[in-house]
Amino acid sequence: MTKGAADPMPMAMPAPAFRVDVFTLFPEVVDHYGSASILGRARDRGHLDLRTHDIREATHDVHRTVDDSPFGGGAGMVLAPGPAFEAVEQVADSPDGLPRPLLLLSASGRRFDQEVAHELAATPGGFSLLCGRYEGVDQRVADHLCDGELSIGDYVLAGGELAALVVVEAVARLLPGVLGNEQSTDEESFAAGLLEYPQYTRPAEFREFGTPEVLRSGDHGRVEAWRRTQSLVRTLQRRPDLISRRGGLTDEEVRLLAAHGEVRLLREHGYD
Repeated sequence: MTKGAADPMPMAMPAPAFRVDVFTLFPEVVDHYGSASILGRARDRGHLDLRTHDIREATHDVHRTVDDSPFGGGAGMVLAPGPAFEAVEQVADSPDGLPRPLLLLSASGRRFDQEVAHELAATPGGFSLLCGRYEGVDQRVADHLCDGELSIGDYVLAGGELAALVVVEAVARLLPGVLGNEQSTDEESFAAGLLEYPQYTRPAEFREFGTPEVLRSGDHGRVEAWRRTQSLVRTLQRRPDLISRRGGLTDEEVRLLAAHGEVRLLREHGYD
């Protein structure tokens, strides 16, 4: 057997884009925002595969009717099950299939937060969203078509398109390569169950308002301690529920706050 030249190393295949499908009556709304800023760059670079599907394309009447009046009476109209089921099934039966779970954006759904964003970002193959509209969605859509429901907050919107964009952007920021600087997501609000510390940039003095001296000291240890302290202070003052959710302050965090003169704040929250 003759010894030939060494075989070239195989080229590493790029990771497939993370796919998110959005079913909506207004695909142009999702597409327009999804083509700008972070989402637009993520799509251009092959990190995010965002697809929109017009529910009206699954109708069969000349008026492309997708809603009807509710049984039992009441104000408003309800998104009918037929177009929603057919729109989803058309995609599911296509060669590319449909990424699951399929989540209905609904005021009665699970509260969307950073923890849920991390869960969705770790979902193999991506996920799908169905945007509600009008006074609601036929319950059979939630019960027999979707795998769950998501809510972005305790308020009412005209439809699920803005909610879908909130979910897509929050998840996309967590995907590898999307932000460029992977440290960014580690330091953002809610990343460690805390609000983010205050940020400053040039000029150091603006209209007689200065910046903390520690941030211009060049002492990275002091800067890190200051940022950690400010993150804890902000969270205790503005969102103490986040501190409670993570089981309270650790002993190290109590010592850090005390060392930075926050004894009164500690006492106000039961840390003597």
